[in-house]
Amino acid sequence: MPAIVVVGAQWGDEGKGKATDQLGDRVDYCVRYSGGNNAGHTVVVNGERYALHLLPSGILNPNCVPVIGNGVVVDLDVLFSEIEGLAARGVDASHMVISANAHIITSYHQVIDKVTERFLGKARIGTTGRGVGPAYADKVNRIGLRIQDLFDASILQQKVEAALEQKNHLLVKVYNRRKIEPAEVAEHLLSHAERIRPHVVDVSVLLNEALDAGKVVLFEGAQAHHLDVDHGTYPYVTSSNPVAAGACVGSGVGPTRIDRVVGIAKAYTTRVGEGPMPTELLDADGDKLREAGVEFGTTTGRKRRCGWFDALVVQTAARANAFTDIFLTKLDVLTGWEKIPICVGYQVSGVRHDSMPLTQSEFHHAVPIYEELDGWTEDISACREFDDLPKNAQVYVNRIEELCSAPISGIGVGPSREQSIVINDLL
Repeated sequence: MPAIVVVGAQWGDEGKGKATDQLGDRVDYCVRYSGGNNAGHTVVVNGERYALHLLPSGILNPNCVPVIGNGVVVDLDVLFSEIEGLAARGVDASHMVISANAHIITSYHQVIDKVTERFLGKARIGTTGRGVGPAYADKVNRIGLRIQDLFDASILQQKVEAALEQKNHLLVKVYNRRKIEPAEVAEHLLSHAERIRPHVVDVSVLLNEALDAGKVVLFEGAQAHHLDVDHGTYPYVTSSNPVAAGACVGSGVGPTRIDRVVGIAKAYTTRVGEGPMPTELLDADGDKLREAGVEFGTTTGRKRRCGWFDALVVQTAARANAFTDIFLTKLDVLTGWEKIPICVGYQVSGVRHDSMPLTQSEFHHAVPIYEELDGWTEDISACREFDDLPKNAQVYVNRIEELCSAPISGIGVGPSREQSIVINDLL
């Protein structure tokens, strides 16, 4: 049975839960392998909308074990708040497991995140202020805190003191903020120790044994390819590796065990935060896309920047992640346009580019070259087969498939779980 990685092909918010929905009750383990609560999945089940930030979307399937891998940074307050919120709605999250090696987001990471972003002014990155970047920075600097540290109060206190030694100088002398007391931070973190203890496992052992036993394991990336710290539109990226290869690093499962990589692409393009976005629409069409698609951040509520489908952006993700399939979401949002442009190239200083430019500066100055397709007016939300779609919608999907060099195996035609067209089964 397969191990499947689901990856956003654009700048996040593509609707990755749709692929999970297609797999339904056949998924035995759903693994979150990167990011923190700066990301969010919105899943609609039986008309109920669930906004998930740290927990994998598999939490809504009672037969699926939700797993938080070592590549995730965890705000324990947010995690338990999310678990409690689901419990209040009748969803049991007690079977969630978490890696002992996952790093912890602390209160000082959040403070550093917010004051640094304000200090940058116009050069800001556009972070959510949740402390994710500073937590990853401490991880790389080898002064981070891991879940396992909660079970030794002495070691935890020493690590908090070491992490705050430099940060307090920075906060007081550069940012004019008060000193953070290590004892207060440690005490708060230790208050979570016994509650998290029953959930802590060796995720690598758990998942490899599951695959050996023929179980289906779904790896769910946060954010998307173009927000990857190595492969995205740096520096306007997240601090982790949401690409498919990150699933291996962030869970302890080797690359030869991955069977399929499903790229999730929205039928148009959105982005949250700063950074270049060649097809962005700063006009009535952009507003119309935003309203029709309800394009507001799951985590922050911020308006998403909206634009036409950028084939070069998805081509790049398809190549680097070796997509075996693409799941196209929100096709229904495009209903009602007379003409629908697709970006098939860029002009940069008078030179045509048929793939993403090499440098950040070139991409920043890229002007989209559009190919216009005829739109459709028919309501497609009830379509369940590809042939049910209006001809112009079929032409649009086929053109995207041709441009992105990967088969489109599913199409989202509405927000609810059942509003999907399955072309090729993902299992």
